[in-house]
Amino acid sequence: MIGVLDAAAALERREVSSRELVGECLARIDADTTGAWIRVYADAARAAAAAADERRAAGGVPLLCGVPIGLKDLYAAAGVPLTASSALLREIPDADCTAWARLRTRGMVLLGHLHTHEFAAGGTTDQVANPWDHDRSAGGSSGGSAAAIAAGTTPAATGTDTAGSLRIPSAFCGTATIKPTRGLVPIDGIVPLAPSLDHAGPMARTLGDCEPLLAAMADVEPPRERRPLRRVALSPRIGELDPDVAARFDELCARLPLVDVPAPELQLDVGAAHFDLLCAEMREWHRRFDDNREGYRPSTRAFLEYAETHPVDVAPLQARRRRDAAHWVAWFDEHDVDAIVEPTVPIVPRVRGRGYDEPFSDVAEVSLTYYWNWTGFPVVTFPTGLGPRSGLPTSASLVGRPGADWDLLAYDR
Repeated sequence: MIGVLDAAAALERREVSSRELVGECLARIDADTTGAWIRVYADAARAAAAAADERRAAGGVPLLCGVPIGLKDLYAAAGVPLTASSALLREIPDADCTAWARLRTRGMVLLGHLHTHEFAAGGTTDQVANPWDHDRSAGGSSGGSAAAIAAGTTPAATGTDTAGSLRIPSAFCGTATIKPTRGLVPIDGIVPLAPSLDHAGPMARTLGDCEPLLAAMADVEPPRERRPLRRVALSPRIGELDPDVAARFDELCARLPLVDVPAPELQLDVGAAHFDLLCAEMREWHRRFDDNREGYRPSTRAFLEYAETHPVDVAPLQARRRRDAAHWVAWFDEHDVDAIVEPTVPIVPRVRGRGYDEPFSDVAEVSLTYYWNWTGFPVVTFPTGLGPRSGLPTSASLVGRPGADWDLLAYDR
């Protein structure tokens, strides 16, 4: 399966039609064994592809017109079910969420919805197999999206990220993504986990493929001029790494313009505060299911029970977030740093199967990623190669100051 930009170019040159692209995707989905797709809308996709071909024939179409895409099962699409991969949620929205409405307006073709860890509350998505090894986790919570791209069933997908849910599955499946600057992509119409921590973003094979998707979801034109990554700092948050992750990360760092600068003078372990805030906000949205608590998977229910037994005042937490973010912006400015580099996840994909039964068992997966939801800064994630021991994907991330999304996306050009 070709990527987003290659598909768009082939459509523009009339080398392939959207109907042909969609037909190939549907055939691959039929043969797929990862379980990434929760629902496929084959007839609607064929009709949308035919409409995209007619639109292209008339000329003057957006770049993405006719390119297929899958939506994480949190994104509302009018007239089709929305379930968050849960037995509890059974909705058929009347309207598209804003992010999908913008992609649809540009002519993208919806193939179907992709599995998420139930209500996005976890880093494993254990109902989905990793295309590199079906016994391994695809990561979460956007595990279906990353697995579908890696398996070649779609060139593009959407995801969300509250503690790493765009980046963890991309790392485990060997694909790319961006967690945009907080607020760049609207989250209205998307089933929330913790609204003040949630980010919506694109997922694809490469950062280059993510760029037009992000531009469409944000409804902006990317700037022509980009700030080059002249000075990259090694993250002060890196701890023990799996040998495969360490090997590929060292190779990447050898190619980057690393600079030696002091770490910011603030507490870098805010995991407890982040978790308290996440659970408190999650509890508010999920009050609608209080009479059917047994309908949750055990791990999801544990989040809500934690919130009830550990009530917090969120105002001081939000104030702390603002102070920490401001401190980091000042640090970027003081040391003239363009980006921070760190491994996306410190481990290779773990054996899957127990993420729903063992609450809070994904600590390793989120150990590096969650912090940048706390600050709201943009992060791009991209593959660094297969581990020399495991043969499984490894990944790294570049973190920038707010608004640096487009500079970071230009990294792999």
